[in-house]
Amino acid sequence: MTATGTRLTWSLLGRDRAGIEVRTDWAGAGGAEWAWGGADGRGVRVCVLDSGVETGHPSVGPVASSHTVREAAGGGNEVVADTGGDSCGHGTACASIIRMMAPECELHSVQVLRSGYRGSGGALIEGVRWAVDQGYDVINMSLSTTRREFAQALHEIADRAYFGRSLLVASAHNMPVESFPWRFSSVISVGSHEEDRSELLLYNPAPPVEFFARGVRVPAAWPGGTTRRCTGNSFATPHVAGMCARILGKHPDMTPFQVKQALFLASANVRRA
Repeated sequence: MTATGTRLTWSLLGRDRAGIEVRTDWAGAGGAEWAWGGADGRGVRVCVLDSGVETGHPSVGPVASSHTVREAAGGGNEVVADTGGDSCGHGTACASIIRMMAPECELHSVQVLRSGYRGSGGALIEGVRWAVDQGYDVINMSLSTTRREFAQALHEIADRAYFGRSLLVASAHNMPVESFPWRFSSVISVGSHEEDRSELLLYNPAPPVEFFARGVRVPAAWPGGTTRRCTGNSFATPHVAGMCARILGKHPDMTPFQVKQALFLASANVRRA
């Protein structure tokens, strides 16, 4: 497998897509049609770990369950059911993109961010641990932490998800800084390209980011039944989460390793040698 013009990158913004073309002689490189063609995510449970999701938004559709992470009476954090809602709009936007990509998936929400996009490392760890324990098929994490003291716990949870067949799909930081959990190899990491094609997936031959999806001026839901255009790796990530839901809907026995291979072979810049 070869690639041209590679370099370490967090996004494809302002960069010529031809510079990351990959040639492969892998057998069975069937592309996107084989990976998810004709699938709509039916039967796949997708969790949006974020700021919450506005239930009843027409661009989001049904939300099967809503939970939030709060401080427990005896210390620490706990996950409890709530009535839904979004503290800042971010989670609703991500949920609507997943719904657009995989319209028949079963959406769930776990709120770990509060107003102003604020959240604690403890809440993040408890939220993702709980989501993995529920066995969600795909967990969308359009967030990360730069604090290394949380890295080990997140790494252990990410590995447990990987071996338990829960896909963690996580956004790279918008700046070229080290943050977690997207940097872990057990996670499907996502940065942005600037083309306006929601179905366009690109493989990044220069890790740590693995894939690029649409992340510039993405139409998305916003609280109050409204919509807006959103930009950032946060909004590229749910495109890939939706693709994963469609892959699992079509190939339900795939492991996370196999889903990564399917995404690689479905990427538009991967060509048969």
